Amino acid sequence: MSFRIRGLDPAPFTHLFGLSDAELAEHGAERYVADRAGALPDRITMRDAEPGETMILLNHTYQPANSPYHGTHAIFVKEGATETYDAVDEIPPVMASRLLSLRGFNEADKIEDGRVVPGAEAAEVIEEMLANPKVRYIHAHNAGHGCFSGRIDRA
Repeated sequence: MSFRIRGLDPAPFTHLFGLSDAELAEHGAERYVADRAGALPDRITMRDAEPGETMILLNHTYQPANSPYHGTHAIFVKEGATETYDAVDEIPPVMASRLLSLRGFNEADKIEDGRVVPGAEAAEVIEEMLANPKVRYIHAHNAGHGCFSGRIDRA
């Protein structure tokens, strides 16, 4: 079962790019400069920030459905990002290097299946979950901090 992972569209975040720290605070957001590799995962390009890159931490509605599973959480986006990650049957490095919580949602936007798996081993589990016709899409979260990592659909 082929799957597709896409990063977030940068358009909803571009109004934050270039704002002062005080202006970001008015939006409930904060600017971070990566001080080491592997610490700040971008949800647009689906890669970790390199040292010196600027990231914005903000609250994001990752599950907009009108169900008990409606959800928001903090995510990082790379300031100035314009290219959205989009790949089929490939786990992006930002996911492959972390322990993931995979949550398979059904037509009613309720959890049908949930699993925790090392990101490097996620492809097989994703394929198994999507083989279930009741699973419409999967959300991946970083198991440690609970941050939304990305949405996974059938390709």
